[in-house]
Amino acid sequence: MKKLAALVLIACSWSFAHAADSACMAAAKEKKLAGAARNSFVKKCEADAKTKCELSATEKKLAGAAKNSNVKKCVQETGPASS
Repeated sequence: MKKLAALVLIACSWSFAHAADSACMAAAKEKKLAGAARNSFVKKCEADAKTKCELSATEKKLAGAAKNSNVKKCVQETGPASS
């Protein structure tokens, strides 16, 4: 049970650290946004990126796990300048 808890903790830490390194978060830092302004900017940026990436995956005729993986990777790489 302790091993499972440790794995979950590690997985959560990795996902939060990975999300913090997104292109949208980097753009927010570059713009020196903080607090609610940063959160709002990142949320909108990632939503816009997800929409764009889902359309791209649909055009590529991806489905299921392949589509989800492609969209997830695309969202992390797509910043506000690309939107």
